[in-house]
Amino acid sequence: MKNICVVGTGYVGLVSGAGLADFGNNVICVDIVKEKIEMLNNGGMPIYEPGLKELVDSNVKAGRLKFSTDIDESISKSEVIFSAVGTPPGEGGEADLRAVWAVAKRFAKNLNSYKVFVNKSTVPVGTGKKTYKLIEKEKKNDIDFDVVSNPEFLREGSAVKDFLIPDRIVVGTTSEKSVEIMKNVYKSLYIRNNPFVLTNVESSELVKYASNAFLATKITFINEVANLCDAVGADVHVIANAMGMDGRISSKFLHPGPGYGGSCFPKDTMAYTKIFKEQGIRSEIVESVIKVNEKQKELVVEKLKMFIPDLKGKIIAILGLSFKSNTDDTRESPSKVVIKKLQNEGATVKVFDPIAMKDFKIDFPDLNYQENIYDTIEGADGLILMTEWNQFRNLDIEKIRNLMKTPIFIDTRNIYDPSEIRGYGFKFANSGRSKI
Repeated sequence: MKNICVVGTGYVGLVSGAGLADFGNNVICVDIVKEKIEMLNNGGMPIYEPGLKELVDSNVKAGRLKFSTDIDESISKSEVIFSAVGTPPGEGGEADLRAVWAVAKRFAKNLNSYKVFVNKSTVPVGTGKKTYKLIEKEKKNDIDFDVVSNPEFLREGSAVKDFLIPDRIVVGTTSEKSVEIMKNVYKSLYIRNNPFVLTNVESSELVKYASNAFLATKITFINEVANLCDAVGADVHVIANAMGMDGRISSKFLHPGPGYGGSCFPKDTMAYTKIFKEQGIRSEIVESVIKVNEKQKELVVEKLKMFIPDLKGKIIAILGLSFKSNTDDTRESPSKVVIKKLQNEGATVKVFDPIAMKDFKIDFPDLNYQENIYDTIEGADGLILMTEWNQFRNLDIEKIRNLMKTPIFIDTRNIYDPSEIRGYGFKFANSGRSKI
C-alpha cells in the first residue's frame, strides 16, 4: 500500500485514481478546477464512463479515495505522484506539455522526502529526461527522487475494466528503487502475474504512441477495404472476419465506420509523426493514415448525396454525436465533420445522442437538439446513424419509414442488414456492404 497523489481528475486521472485506490492504496486526486472537485466530493461525476461512479463511490466509502484542490499539501503527504494532466495537440501537432511542467514544478516545491514522479499522461520521447532536469533545477534541497513513465492504455467506454484487468503494465525507469515502489503500487496485479514490461523511460514513452498509431492504421485500413467493397460489390464483414481468423492479424479493430475520433488516436497520431520529424525522418504510413481518416469522415455526406444531390433546405437527422458508444466524449468526433459539411451544403440538421449532447453543445450550441430518437427522425429527408449506441441497434424501422419525409438511411456503423432495410422501401448505404 502506498500514499498516492494523482494530479488531474480528467478521464485518465479519475479512472487511474479510483483504480489505484481499489488496489488498496491511499489515493488523493487533485485538480485546479474547483467545480470538478466539489462535484466529486458531492458524489457527482464530471465524465461519463460505465462503472466509474460505482468504483469511485466504493473507494470513497472505504476511505481510500479523496478529492482536493490543495495540490501542495497532497504532494507533500504522498510518496508517489501521478501526473495525469492533459497533453493536447499544439499548433504543429506536437503535444502541449505545459501542464506536465506545471506539475513537475509543484512536485519539486513539495519534495520533502523521497518521492516518485510518475508520468501517466501521453508524452513525447524525451519528456522523462526533461522532467528530471526541471525538478532538479526547481527543488530547494538535496532530497532524492525518481521519474517514471507509466503510460495508460484505457479505451473510453471500457476504461474501468482496462485499468483493473490490464493487458500489460509498462514501467519505464532505470532506478531499482522506483521499480520496487511501482510493483508495490500495482501489487494486486503483480502478484496475479499480470504482464509487467520493465524498460527504460524512452521505450515506455514510445510504447503508447506506437500502439495507438498502429491501431489507428488498422482502423483506417479496414475503412479503405470497405470503400473498395462498396465499389466492387464485396462484403466487408466477410472479409474482416476471414482476416481476423489469421492469428497474425486478429479481429480487433477491423470494424469499418466513419473514421476514428476521440481524445487519443487523432492527438497521438499527430504527435507521433511530429516525433519522427524532430528526428529528421518521416512516418509516411501514419501521415497517410491521418489524411485518409479525415477523408473517411467526409465520405459520409458523399454517400448521402448519392440519393440527395442537392442538400439545400433538406432536413437531415443524425443519431449519435460521441465518437463511439459508452462515452460522452465528442472530441474529434466524425459527427462534427459530417454536421459542418451538411450545414455548408445548406441542410437543416436535427440530432440526438443519449449521453453526449451536453458536450456537443460546446462547439454546436445552435443545433436542433431532440430528446428522443423518433422526434429527431420525424419529417427528415435523410437519416444518418453515426454512433453504435445499443438503443440504436433495434430501431422500429417501419415507424421510421412512416415518420420520414423521404426514406433514405445511411448506416455508418454497419448495424443493419442492407436487404432488410431496403425491404421497408429505404434507399440505403453503409460501410462496405452497400451493394450486398
